[in-house]
Amino acid sequence: MSQSKAKKKRMHIKRTVGKDVEKNRQSISFSTHERLTKTKNEKLEHNYTKYKKQYKDE
Repeated sequence: MSQSKAKKKRMHIKRTVGKDVEKNRQSISFSTHERLTKTKNEKLEHNYTKYKKQYKDE
């Protein structure tokens, strides 16, 4: 089976420069924590208290 042009290029860089480009793939650049959407009650509470601080009578 033949090799792709990209793989040939990576192998050439590794031979000539000595830099292994494939090692850069190990880093994770995105967050892996779980993102949760707000529940209905949280949304309602947020909208209720959103502008409350602006209309205080002092």
